[in-house]
Amino acid sequence: MSRQRTGRGWGGVAILVTALLSGGATLAQEEQEPVVETLQVRDNIYMLVGQGGNVTVQVGDDGILIVDTQFERMSNAILAAIREISPLPIRFIVNTHHHGDHIGGNANLRTAGATVIGGNMPGAVPYAEGGGAQVIAHENVLLRMSQATGDQAVDPSLWPTNTFFNDEKRLYFNDEGIQLIHEPRAHTDGDIVVFFRRSDVIAAGDFYRTTSWPRIDLAGGGSYQGTIDALNDLVGLMIPVYGQDGGTLVIPGHGRLSGIGDVLDYREMVIVIGDRLKHMIAEGMTLEQVIAAQPARDYEPVYAGAQGAAATTQFLEAAYQSLTGEGAP
Repeated sequence: MSRQRTGRGWGGVAILVTALLSGGATLAQEEQEPVVETLQVRDNIYMLVGQGGNVTVQVGDDGILIVDTQFERMSNAILAAIREISPLPIRFIVNTHHHGDHIGGNANLRTAGATVIGGNMPGAVPYAEGGGAQVIAHENVLLRMSQATGDQAVDPSLWPTNTFFNDEKRLYFNDEGIQLIHEPRAHTDGDIVVFFRRSDVIAAGDFYRTTSWPRIDLAGGGSYQGTIDALNDLVGLMIPVYGQDGGTLVIPGHGRLSGIGDVLDYREMVIVIGDRLKHMIAEGMTLEQVIAAQPARDYEPVYAGAQGAAATTQFLEAAYQSLTGEGAP
């Protein structure tokens, strides 16, 4: 693996890779000049880390495919990082879900790409001629983005241009089979896992992150049990070389590149805390009593992050509401 630098260098990386709330960023992050760090994961797969969710880049003779686009303000830095990897056009953008820190750069990066078409107009069509990169997502992502109103309204230029509604969509790009696997009601109801089969690398999206508690967007169709189901499916896709070493690699929604041991540890945390909450709910405990009992205390040093007790309380509230059905949309 190799690292490249784009922007001002390594300074401030600890702040930049801190987990963000759904689509949000801190004032300190917004004031910083955009910095993108590039990690070559395996062969033609790269991981870009900036101020939003992780970006996955696949390159080859057919062009470039990227997974997620961070915030709009990061677009120039992300494009510069991509250009250090390959000069070829962006053909596909895949969104793992609808939150702003994963779709904010859709429009800018789409316009930097070109769509390949056939029929009476073969070749690559740039954005200026009605083309641009295709933006692929599950249908629920488009529904969430197009139905949002008021302060939550999403500019149509960020919407997906190509959606699917069943459990899976398959692509073949850069001599590699790519599976887009829908995980219903996990972080949101539009989550997808992007599995690069030849490279044996998975872009997981936000139901798996190494930097914080699970973020369960109840209003966006997420659920606690769906998060567990998605983590079980993720483990099922991974094959280690030996025991918990090597093999399939996972790019999380936020945080560090992971192997199967990391995913197993995270899944264990989610299941253990979930079992504790289910027992407390069965005993008739209120949300206030559950929070006071501190069922996640032993995992706080790893997952509470800079927000500490506030982050834990937010996580327990969402988990309690999901498991009791109180937070169902």
